[in-house]
Amino acid sequence: MSRGLFDLRGRVVLATGANSGIGLGFLQGCAKQGADVVVWGRRSDRNAAAVSALQNLGAPRAHAEEVDVSDEDAVNAAFASTLKAMGRVDCVFANAGLTSRAPSFADMSSAMYHDLLNVNLHGAFYTLRAAVRHMRERAQAGDPGGSLVACGSLSIFHGLPAMEHYAAAKGALAAIIKGLAVEMGPFGVRANMIAPGFIVSGFMEGAPKEQAEGIIQHFSSVTPLGRVGDISDIEGPAAYLASDASKFHTGDVLVVDGGCIIRAP
Repeated sequence: MSRGLFDLRGRVVLATGANSGIGLGFLQGCAKQGADVVVWGRRSDRNAAAVSALQNLGAPRAHAEEVDVSDEDAVNAAFASTLKAMGRVDCVFANAGLTSRAPSFADMSSAMYHDLLNVNLHGAFYTLRAAVRHMRERAQAGDPGGSLVACGSLSIFHGLPAMEHYAAAKGALAAIIKGLAVEMGPFGVRANMIAPGFIVSGFMEGAPKEQAEGIIQHFSSVTPLGRVGDISDIEGPAAYLASDASKFHTGDVLVVDGGCIIRAP
C-alpha cells in the first residue's frame, strides 16, 4: 500500500513547550496524521493532559518529559529518555519560549535580556543540537532523514520596540536553521522555521476581557484574512514539515500569518 503524502505513521515527532499553544498545535497536526508524539514541557500535569488529548486525536504512542530547555543537562537527559521510550526521533520542533517587554530598550535590564535568551535561543540550541547528533548518527548507520523546525516570529522581518531581545533570539534562530539546512542536507535532514502571526493561545489567559478583545480586534483588522490565528492553524504546516510532503524544502522561513506581513501600512 502506498504511503499518503502527509502520512506520519511510524514517525516520531517531538516538540518543546508543547503542553499548550503553538507547540501543542504542532503535535496535534502530526497526531492526526498518525505520528507518535513527544511532549516536552515544564509542568507534569499539563504534559499529561496534552498526552491524553493527542492520543484521542490518533497518536498511536504519546510520551512526555518534564524538562526546562534552558538547562543543558536536562535537555540531554530528556532526549536520551525520549529515545529509550520511543526508539527514534524523526522531527523536532524547537518551540519553547517566553516573552517579556521592557519600558524601552534603554530600560531593559540585563536580567530580562539573559532570562529570555536562556530559553528562547539557548534552549532551542540545546534541543536542536541533541536532535542533530541523533539524526547524524542514525544517517551514518544507514537510516538517513529527519526534519528540524524552529518557531520564529514576524519580529524577524520588522522592528519590535522594547522587545529587541525577543527579536534577536528569533533572528539568531533563523540563522541557525539556515546553517543546519546546509550542514545536515547530506544526511537527508531538512531544517526550516515557522514564523507565526498573531495566534490566540494560552498566553492571553488572565488578561482582562476588554484588553484581550481589543488585541484580537486590532490584529484581525490588519490581517487580510480578517481574523487572528488559533493553534489549529499550525496543524497543517506541522504535518507538511514533518512528512515527506516537504522532502525537498529546507532552509526556509514559512510565514503563517493570514497575510499580515504583506499588507501595506
